[in-house]
Amino acid sequence: MKLAILAPAVLVSLAVLGAQSAAQTFPSRPVRIIVPFAPGGGSDIMARVIATRLTEPLGQQVLVDNRPGGGTLIGAELAARSAPDGYTLFLSTNGTVAINPSLYKKLPYDAVKDFAPVALVGVGPNVLVVHPSLPVKSVNELIALARARPGELSYASSGVGGAPHLAGELFKSMARVDMLHVPYKGASPATTDLLAGHVQVMFAGLGPAIAHIRSNRLRGLAVASAKRSQALPQLPTIGEYLKGFEASSWFAVFAPAGTPSDVIARLNAEIVKAMARKDVHQQLMAQGYEPVTGTPEQLAALLKRDTARWANVIKKAGITAE
Repeated sequence: MKLAILAPAVLVSLAVLGAQSAAQTFPSRPVRIIVPFAPGGGSDIMARVIATRLTEPLGQQVLVDNRPGGGTLIGAELAARSAPDGYTLFLSTNGTVAINPSLYKKLPYDAVKDFAPVALVGVGPNVLVVHPSLPVKSVNELIALARARPGELSYASSGVGGAPHLAGELFKSMARVDMLHVPYKGASPATTDLLAGHVQVMFAGLGPAIAHIRSNRLRGLAVASAKRSQALPQLPTIGEYLKGFEASSWFAVFAPAGTPSDVIARLNAEIVKAMARKDVHQQLMAQGYEPVTGTPEQLAALLKRDTARWANVIKKAGITAE
């Protein structure tokens, strides 16, 4: 029996038709979004907002699958090893894909090779706060005090290598000051000690810090985002004092590498529509998060930029994961 040999052009045409067919029939079953954190945090909030708004346009249930543990490594590895068919998505922060590669000597995933960018979905600005007993009311005054008392001021963080820690190290480097880093096992105990005055400074998540700032239990000096926050517009950015300073956390959706480009394009379009909704904007802003979207290419560029930037901070500060 003779086997038919297909011309290269025919093979290409069949591949294109196959991809189009996959996109046209996607999704035909429920989609899950893996979140590498326990329920209740920023990533979980973002994932549930997206899942709720994607269910109707996709015509299938979109589920949130929380897989906490291992400093997000468990959830990230599961997502990276999932079938590249669009039915498994990964809600990641910049910590998992842009910071961890420089913190850990070995990871069970490659942030660039194992994931395909789908869409940036939001930013969680950090805010520089101090205990009210500290005699400073601006970033410049904090810098002046820290220079006058080198090594005496302490800043709290949620843990070694976390966004608040790296924000503090970036601040120390750019402001040319020396402050003592005091790591905690989470943002809550760090905030508790800051409120009690056991530490003086912290880069805190804007959402949890808003109530303390408004009640004057903490003094907000500036936000660490590129622009002022709509939630606290009276606060300047740190970049207004230290040009180029930015240390926000961001949230983005990724798919396993190899997911068909048409499927990614469909998911990106629906996510962008969802994040542009007025009710979504209001819901996230009320919790201190700002919806931000873009193309897969823009997310890839952001990942590349932040990976290089934080690698430099981590190397300079000599930080290694615990």
